Amino acid sequence: MSNSIPLLTILGVLPLAFALIAFVVRGKAGKQLALVGSLVTLAVGVWAFFAAGSGDLSELVPWIPQIGAWYALSLDGMGRAMVLLTVILVPIVLGAEWTLDQKKAEAHAEPRWGGNVFGALALLVEGFALFVFMSADVLLFYIFFEATLIPMFFLITGWGGAKRGRAAMKFLLFSLAGGLVMLFAVIGVYGITAGAGQPSFLIDDFASIPMSETVQKVLFAGFFIAFAVKAPMVPVHTWLPDTAEQALPGATALLVGILDKIGTFGMIRICLGMLPGASLWATPFVVVLAVISIIYGAVLAITSTNLLRLVAYTSVSHFGFMVLGIFAFTTTAMSGSIFYMLAHGFSSAALFLAVGFLLNRRGSVEIADFGGVQQLAPLLAGVFLISGLATLGLPGTANFVGEFSIMTGSWQRQTAAVVIAVLGTVLAAVYVLWAYQRVFTGQPTDEVKQSVTSDLGGREKLVIGPLIALLLLFGFYPQPMINVVEQTASTTMNVVGMTDPLPGSMGGK
Repeated sequence: MSNSIPLLTILGVLPLAFALIAFVVRGKAGKQLALVGSLVTLAVGVWAFFAAGSGDLSELVPWIPQIGAWYALSLDGMGRAMVLLTVILVPIVLGAEWTLDQKKAEAHAEPRWGGNVFGALALLVEGFALFVFMSADVLLFYIFFEATLIPMFFLITGWGGAKRGRAAMKFLLFSLAGGLVMLFAVIGVYGITAGAGQPSFLIDDFASIPMSETVQKVLFAGFFIAFAVKAPMVPVHTWLPDTAEQALPGATALLVGILDKIGTFGMIRICLGMLPGASLWATPFVVVLAVISIIYGAVLAITSTNLLRLVAYTSVSHFGFMVLGIFAFTTTAMSGSIFYMLAHGFSSAALFLAVGFLLNRRGSVEIADFGGVQQLAPLLAGVFLISGLATLGLPGTANFVGEFSIMTGSWQRQTAAVVIAVLGTVLAAVYVLWAYQRVFTGQPTDEVKQSVTSDLGGREKLVIGPLIALLLLFGFYPQPMINVVEQTASTTMNVVGMTDPLPGSMGGK
């Protein structure tokens, strides 16, 4: 262990411990304990973020020596960004869903459990996700990767629409299928390292082990399929819109804002970091999938009549951008993808929560049920607009920095893909601005006037304000975070054996 205080272990265990307490303590006290636990975790997470930038926080302890499994935690630039995203989003979501004990819409079924259970499950998601982002051992990564499914399943099935059980089952089946394929790849890692004479699941040890191209390609397929489901990429994305429509907006914010980032995180950490040769081999196929996701997600967002499904499809499109940047194999594009993971976490959460505020007032998220809301709730309209503009990559917002870095960094090696991806940014303007026009402009009907009787309250301002502030902060002052994530991009490029193309060249190694 490289430090006297096991800060990373403390960071991961804290939300799990508070989750157990919140499960036991019922009622409002349980909700309050969950919120306190998330705030304590936020403080420790910020501490770890800065501590990792000035020293080594890695922890390495033998776990199952017979098979080469280690309790290995570390925090590089990408991990720091994802830890920061996770510890910020959870208390915000808990605050946004503080009134979840109340039935929010006629289409919603009665809540299955109390607010303390929601808080406990959110903390479990947080703790397991933090361990995923900090794991330096493949087996440990896989265990926590799968563990995140359990609390997320219950978050979906516990609150929300009448068909939430079916949506939760679809989410679980897709995720378990991806996890099963990944399990075979994890077993393959053991077989390769054991055959080399030293069984080990340590991520940093694997890339240097000699193996045939066929074996590396098979292992890559196992990991990539699991991460593509999580990301989510076309054609294994269909679970997300159904889940977003049926789950509470806060639960979906956790799913898309945090857990789905494990997909792109894993592509960099596992696929590129452990299987560089196979990653290069698969690049043409992956880039095609990424471009399809960008356009397909944007088109379906435009045609959506339900706000939650619309935001879900925008995420399919945005994850396509992230994957394109990862497999462009330039430092700028990969740094942009990691930065975009952070920015999208904030913008997607802000959009989902803004839709949740509309749901609380109108009892519906069908676009046809709205109109003229900006006259009745101008602050809410402003929050939705800023979040939407961030989503489409408006300059001055964090998403623009990530998206622009991806496209400029990808240009020399993936010119055709970037040309097509630009269409995705045009379509983004269409689905955001058209949705805003239909929901917020015009004259409100009598039904809208009767249901939307208040603008954002104090609690709602308190939870959405930090997200808007972060989107603008990282939009106008991105360089410190770019410096953080660039560390991972540079290291990964070295592992893959790629160098940035010279200015004016097209491709190259």
